[in-house]
Amino acid sequence: MKNYFNLKTKILVLSVLCIGLSSCTDLEVEQTDSALDTEFTGIETNDESESQVSAMYNSIRGYVGDQANLFALSEVTTDALLIPTRGSDWGDNGIWRQLHQHSWTPDHAFITNVWNQWNELQLTASEVLDSRSVASTESVGHAHFLRALGMFVILDNFGQIPFRDTTLSPLTNPEVLTGADAVNFIISDLENAISDMPSASAGGDNVRGSKAAARYLLAKVLLNKHVYTSGSPDAADMSRVVTLVDAIGADGFAAQAGYFDIFRESADTETVWYVNTGVGNRIFNGLHYNSTSAGGGGWNGFSTLAEYYDLFEGDMNNNRVDASGNPLDGQEERRGGVPPSGDVSGTEGSNVGFGYLIGQQYNVDGTPLNDRSGNPLSFTREFTNAATGELSLTDNDEVSGIRMMKYNPRYGGFTEHEIFFRYSDAHLMKAEAIMRGGASADTPLGLVNQLRALRNANGNTPPLGSLSEQDLIDERGRELYMEFWRRNDLIRFGQYTRDWQFKDASAVGNSEKHVFPIPASQVILNPNLTQNPGY
Repeated sequence: MKNYFNLKTKILVLSVLCIGLSSCTDLEVEQTDSALDTEFTGIETNDESESQVSAMYNSIRGYVGDQANLFALSEVTTDALLIPTRGSDWGDNGIWRQLHQHSWTPDHAFITNVWNQWNELQLTASEVLDSRSVASTESVGHAHFLRALGMFVILDNFGQIPFRDTTLSPLTNPEVLTGADAVNFIISDLENAISDMPSASAGGDNVRGSKAAARYLLAKVLLNKHVYTSGSPDAADMSRVVTLVDAIGADGFAAQAGYFDIFRESADTETVWYVNTGVGNRIFNGLHYNSTSAGGGGWNGFSTLAEYYDLFEGDMNNNRVDASGNPLDGQEERRGGVPPSGDVSGTEGSNVGFGYLIGQQYNVDGTPLNDRSGNPLSFTREFTNAATGELSLTDNDEVSGIRMMKYNPRYGGFTEHEIFFRYSDAHLMKAEAIMRGGASADTPLGLVNQLRALRNANGNTPPLGSLSEQDLIDERGRELYMEFWRRNDLIRFGQYTRDWQFKDASAVGNSEKHVFPIPASQVILNPNLTQNPGY
C-alpha cells in the first residue's frame, strides 16, 4: 500500500504568522484543507478504496449524530431551537446562546468543527476518485456522492469551498470554488454518483447513499442554486428538481401515514437515507432530569420558541393527548402531545410524549412529575429569569421552554437510526420547485394539501384554498423540525435575518449572517481563501 496523507496530522506554522494576531495561542494549526504533510500517490487496491468509503460513512455518524456542530448551526441559529442557561447548566461560556443570537465569532468551536469535518470528508473522497487509485465503480459512485455532500455543506455554510487537487504537490494551496463554479462541481459529482451508485428501495436498509439519495441531494442543490449564485430561480433547474423527485418516487419512496412511526428503527417508505448513529442527543438534551429514567434521565437544555410552536394548529397553551394518543387540544398529528401516563406494561420512557411537550408532565403510572425543587414539572412557553421574571436567555428555571420530541425513549434511548434524507422533504421540494417555475402536471397547492391530509393537519378546517411562500415555509417548518434544514430553508425564503426572540439587534436584517466566518487559522494557511464580509 502506498503512503497517502492522513488528514488528522498537524503541521507547524511559522511563528511569524502569529505576529499581531492576538488569537494565536498555539503554533500548531490542525490541518484540514490547506496543507498536506506528504504527497498522495494513489490507493493500490479496491479493498483499500472500499475501506476508505466505509470510513467516510463511519465519520458521518459523528458529524450527524452530534448535538453540536452541523446540527447546532442548522437548527440552533434559527427560530426552531435555543438552549437557555439554567443556573450553571448549559452556560458553556455562551457558545449556545451566541448561535441563537447570531453573535458568533470566527473562533466559535462549532463553526470550526463543521469546517474541519466536512472538508475532511471532501478530501478523503478525492483520494478514492484520484485517477491513480484503484476502486470499483460502486466505490467511485459513493466517493462522488460523499464528496458532493461535503462540498455542499461547506458551500451552504461558508459560501466558498477550498478544493485540493490530489494530483498536485502538497505545497500547492487549494483553489477556492464559489458561486456557479462550486455548484457546477457539486452537480457533476452527483450526476456521476447517480450513474455509479446502487439503487435503493423504500423500506430497505438504506444506511448508505444510493441513486435515490444522490437525486435527493441534487434536487436540494438545484433548489438552492440561485442562493449560491446570487441570482433568481431558473425554470429549467426547477423542472429538473421535479424530475428528480419523481424518480425518487419511482423507486417506491412515498410519504406515509403515522408521522412519529417514521422516526422508529422499523422500516418505512419515507427514509431515503438514515445514519446509523444513536438518536440519544435528539431525545435527552430536551428532557428534564426527572422526565424519565430511560437513558439515565434528561439533560434539560434544548427548547423551542413559542412562535415556532404556534406554527401548528391548536390551543397555544395546551398540547395534551389521551391515553390512546388522540389529541385533546385541537392539535394536528405532527405537534404530538403529552399523555396522562405511560403504557400499562410500564415500558421505560413511555410516559414521554411525542412532538411538543408543554404543561404538566406525568410519570409512567400517571403521577404528576415534579422538578428537582419539588415544583410541578410543567414546561412553559416563555424563557424567564428565575429571580426577576423578565424574559431572558440566562438564569432560567428548570421548566422554561417547550421541549421537542421526534424520536422517543420508549423505542430505545440510543437506537442507531437517525434519518438524514426523507421523502416528505423531497415532496415539499417538488412543490416549491413548481411554485418557482418548474414544469409539472401537479400543483404546489395540491401537493401540500396531499401531505397535510396525510398528517391530519387540517383538523376541522377545509384544505388550504391557496398557497403562498409563507404557507410553504411554514409547512416545511411543521414537517421537518429538528432535521437539519431550518437554516437552509429560512435563507432560501429570505427570512433568516428577520427578528425573533433573543436575536441580537445588530443581526436583524444583516445578510452577512447568511454565511459563517472562515476559521482564522484556515485563512492564514490558504491565501486563496478570503474571510467572509462582516468577520
